[in-house]
Amino acid sequence: MRIPRIYHPEPLTDATVCRLSNEAANHVGRVLRMQAGDRLELFDGSNHIYSATIIRADKKTVEAEIQARCLDDRESPLSIHLGQVISRGEKMEFTIQKSVELGVNIITPLWSERCGVKLDDERMAKKIRQWQKIAIAACEQCGRNVIPQIRPMMKLQDWCAEQDGSLKLNLHPRAKCSIRTLPAIPAAGVRLLIGAEGGLSAQEIAQTEQQGFTEVLLGKRILRTETAALTAISALQVCFGDLA
Repeated sequence: MRIPRIYHPEPLTDATVCRLSNEAANHVGRVLRMQAGDRLELFDGSNHIYSATIIRADKKTVEAEIQARCLDDRESPLSIHLGQVISRGEKMEFTIQKSVELGVNIITPLWSERCGVKLDDERMAKKIRQWQKIAIAACEQCGRNVIPQIRPMMKLQDWCAEQDGSLKLNLHPRAKCSIRTLPAIPAAGVRLLIGAEGGLSAQEIAQTEQQGFTEVLLGKRILRTETAALTAISALQVCFGDLA
């Protein structure tokens, strides 16, 4: 039986006994129905894992004793910051989940001219919390021990204008180069822009050019926004990251 991996939101470096968060305790106690004596693998976002054994499990509280700590680096050498224009329904959740599994480090949800999603401030904050939980669950599943950051939502033009030393990429069918023909990636990594389900407007494409984005092709076929994101991330990891 696979030992469950559980994220703990506070540092575990000096801990010998850990009380799981309410959400984690509910999952371990009510969903997995684990009992005292069962084993867990905990991680706190520090790129370490902690071997632990449950010493108390009831309806509200789960405590585990930590036996060992070790570094377990599963991060890609390629840093990827995904700027994803918000898509409808479960598509955005799917994109976040799978991009985390593929090794993305930062995800910024974006507003664009053709973004069909409308959210007030309260719903925006709720969405960010929900997407961060999806990222955590993806790490628990895939074995990553560093939690990618889900940033607050931004306007596309503001995100494009940010300067961090990374190679800026925008997918476009008129591009003359593909991902595999890109030059060497800078140490800061890649900033990857994925447009809305209706694509970027002509004005937005012009803005990406002004902000130094390189246009790249993914092939002759037009991909849906969620397919484009995962295909581009996979291609980048194959060419410059850690996908064999």
